[in-house]
Amino acid sequence: MSGVLHGVGLGPGDPELMTLRAHRLIAGAGVIAYPAPDSGESFARSIAAGSIPQGVEEIPIVIPMRAERFPAQAVYDQAAGALAERLRAGRDVVVLCEGDPFFYGSFMYLFGRLAGEFRCEITPGVSSMAAATAAAARPLCARNEVLSVLPGTLPEDELEARLAAGGAFAILKVGRRLPRLRAAIEAAGLGEGAMYVGHASLERQVVAPLAEAPQDAPYFSMILVPGRDPHVG
Repeated sequence: MSGVLHGVGLGPGDPELMTLRAHRLIAGAGVIAYPAPDSGESFARSIAAGSIPQGVEEIPIVIPMRAERFPAQAVYDQAAGALAERLRAGRDVVVLCEGDPFFYGSFMYLFGRLAGEFRCEITPGVSSMAAATAAAARPLCARNEVLSVLPGTLPEDELEARLAAGGAFAILKVGRRLPRLRAAIEAAGLGEGAMYVGHASLERQVVAPLAEAPQDAPYFSMILVPGRDPHVG
């Protein structure tokens, strides 16, 4: 019989925010795969390091973090082939996923390639949005308010149109786009109460009003624009 492919959410970074199920699956794994840069440490592996058993087979899924990087889909094609070999041999495979596997998670590209042949089980994780909201200690939306999750990579005109629609917003993939995003939020009249959170849940976490956010924001940062429910403080 074929093995089971597990997409395991690790949460935003603090190992204490991993679920008990995630810990159990990782601790009992024979094969573990995880996204990794072509230089430096894998963030996903660092979160789960305390749960990884001795002797486990590790498969880094290396995606170059440079401007001249080759197409990422080719990386997932190759990784899916390697995982399929283990699965066909009857070995379960645990894929470590920062945050939640299906919330902007790279695991979904492996899932799309392998789910048609193999049994897949998903272990949800605390999302970056939930971690950032907790770090900012600001309620994000209430009652009938609409929450929109926007990638900071949106084109300028689409970003402006979505902000103009109103509601609450969580803007991901901030990084070097912070000045442009801040200007768009302020132009939409949403700057008051907006918060910046970088590296949520980690020791290097930064929380600040958007107007006071650092100029150099990391990729793992987020802008929160809370709703305007008058009954929420």
